[in-house]
Amino acid sequence: MDWALGNFEKSAGEIRPASEQVVDALAPARGDVVLDLGCGTGNAALIAAARGAVVTGVDPAERLLDIARADAAAAGLDITFAAGDAATIPLPDDSVDAVISVFAVIFAPDAAAAAAEMARVLRPGGTLVLSAWRREGALAAQADLRLGLLDRAGGPAPAGPLFAWHDEHALTELLSPYGFAVTTTEHTLAFTAASPAAFADHELVDHPMWVESRELLERAGLWEQARRDLTRAFDELNEDPAAFRITGRYVVATAARRG
Repeated sequence: MDWALGNFEKSAGEIRPASEQVVDALAPARGDVVLDLGCGTGNAALIAAARGAVVTGVDPAERLLDIARADAAAAGLDITFAAGDAATIPLPDDSVDAVISVFAVIFAPDAAAAAAEMARVLRPGGTLVLSAWRREGALAAQADLRLGLLDRAGGPAPAGPLFAWHDEHALTELLSPYGFAVTTTEHTLAFTAASPAAFADHELVDHPMWVESRELLERAGLWEQARRDLTRAFDELNEDPAAFRITGRYVVATAARRG
């Protein structure tokens, strides 16, 4: 998945409230060393740095890192940004007090490798805070629709089901071997637009997952069907008859590591 495709910076603006929730849950003290894993355009990194944390943002998408660097400079914040992913974090062992990840590590192809890397860079007594979508509602319907169309178009079979980062029991099984105790809290995030069609067009043009899928779907003659089906799905799940609104439900998971 190439998150540099499309215009993820627009989606990043929509999920900024979740970045606030994650940093609030961490409550970093001034001088705490924090890693924002899968930082994208730097939402959470900037928020944590503005509260006095010493922040490094890591992401595989150089274009998004460039946006994050520019935003940090404009805000007068000294943040280090580096290329890397959840399976190969470019930081030394025991080098950070906290890891945060806003809807990012949840897309890691290998959850076990990501867990091992986060545990490696975290100091004893460190904290991991991440946000993860619940697999329900309009966002899950959109993901299922896209995967169904890709299957019809002859796309590669999925590597397997994504790890259930939103599930406290699954997270406990994943992280407890590294000394973490996990708790979760429930949250919601609203997405709005002028109409279901307008939001569908935004997703198709801007979101990296749809942009990455477009060439294959066009070759299979399914791109316009994707537009119709996505608009219909958003229309059926619309919460605002006068315009458009859907509610995404997510959890913030806090994993505290014993010292």
